Amino acid sequence: MKNTHLTPTRFSNLELSDSILHGLADAGFNHCTPIQDKALPLSLRGKDIAGQAQTGTGKTATFLLATFQHLLNDESEKIKNPRALILAPTRELAIQIHKDAVLLSKHLNLKFALIYGGTDYQKQLDSLKASVDIIIGTPGRVIDFYRQNAFTLDHVQVTVMDEADRMFDLGFIKDIRYLLRRMPAPELRLNMLFSATLSYKVTELAYEHMNNPVLIRIETEEVTSKSIQQSAYCPANEQKIPLLIGLLNHYQPQRSIIFVNTKRCAEQLDDTLNANGYKTSALSGDVPQEKRQRLLNDFQENKITLLIATDVAARGLHIPDVSHVINYDLPQDVEDYVHRIGRTARFGASGEAISFICEHYAYSMPDIEEFIGQKIPVKAITADLLAEVITPAKRPYKPKAEFQGKRPNPERSRKPTTRS
Repeated sequence: MKNTHLTPTRFSNLELSDSILHGLADAGFNHCTPIQDKALPLSLRGKDIAGQAQTGTGKTATFLLATFQHLLNDESEKIKNPRALILAPTRELAIQIHKDAVLLSKHLNLKFALIYGGTDYQKQLDSLKASVDIIIGTPGRVIDFYRQNAFTLDHVQVTVMDEADRMFDLGFIKDIRYLLRRMPAPELRLNMLFSATLSYKVTELAYEHMNNPVLIRIETEEVTSKSIQQSAYCPANEQKIPLLIGLLNHYQPQRSIIFVNTKRCAEQLDDTLNANGYKTSALSGDVPQEKRQRLLNDFQENKITLLIATDVAARGLHIPDVSHVINYDLPQDVEDYVHRIGRTARFGASGEAISFICEHYAYSMPDIEEFIGQKIPVKAITADLLAEVITPAKRPYKPKAEFQGKRPNPERSRKPTTRS
């Protein structure tokens, strides 16, 4: 991995406690990234930050280190209730933040509670009954437990909103405001907001609920990383699968994410690629949380090398060595393009992003190119890139959950049931 993404500033030159520096050294971090170099000197002195930087540039470590130091500096009597709240828009991102927090706090006496929907309801509720310093979670589940009086926000000293633009996209803004209004006044706490894109709506939120934040933008003229080699193909719809398999045969990616727009497409690609000798898994929004984590772990451990995902995986996945991102379907939101391809070329590595400009989603490309400020080169589809495709067997029909285990209706059973 190259170190061109780092600055000359060392963490040891910042106002960080020795215990934090030991954790950074153990994790192999010595020099700051640009967002860390700009934001940490301010946040460590109690200044609110609204930061924008590309994905994979160290925003998570920035707010974690500032949070840790702020809590260590607190000389008041130890409070059992949480002193910091870190909010993320997705379960995957909350889990990754928690993982990074545990790694970097190795030499600190801090307790975390990881709170998100979809699983482990009672286990998470029980974790809040302990002496928790920092809650990391998604807004909906956090509010659920708050309304049950599982914890109080009266003593919160640090608030973090990660991927704030996604909070808007997913409709969390009312939940965010609900929580912020139940905390001490903005001037009584350290507030940090980070995102890969800072829209007008996000900056408005920052000024409404933060204490005169400093806006920090890193490389705003370059929306996408220079380390990502971007290209595109223009296949007809019937050429998409042969082209995809041809490209996979050609590149043999070490680890790759294929993005699609619908769950149905993810399932079809999963069946087809497996039938053609590729070990894949499909990740979509309705995959149960435990299975989702198992799939991601298998992907990180190279038990599978191809992950097919809807935009649920576009943000918050910090998976090393993703060499290729393929937009099998172009995203319909231009910002999602940036976040998708940001899964590769992380922390100074290089990577490739390949997009299919197909008949269904071709209209998205002009908006994407305008947003990123550059033309994406289109490559020719040569005969050697169109692979022979083995057609998979049809998936067996699975009855809907509400009918499983029940006696079938004799009136309905007269007609055969088929899957559309």
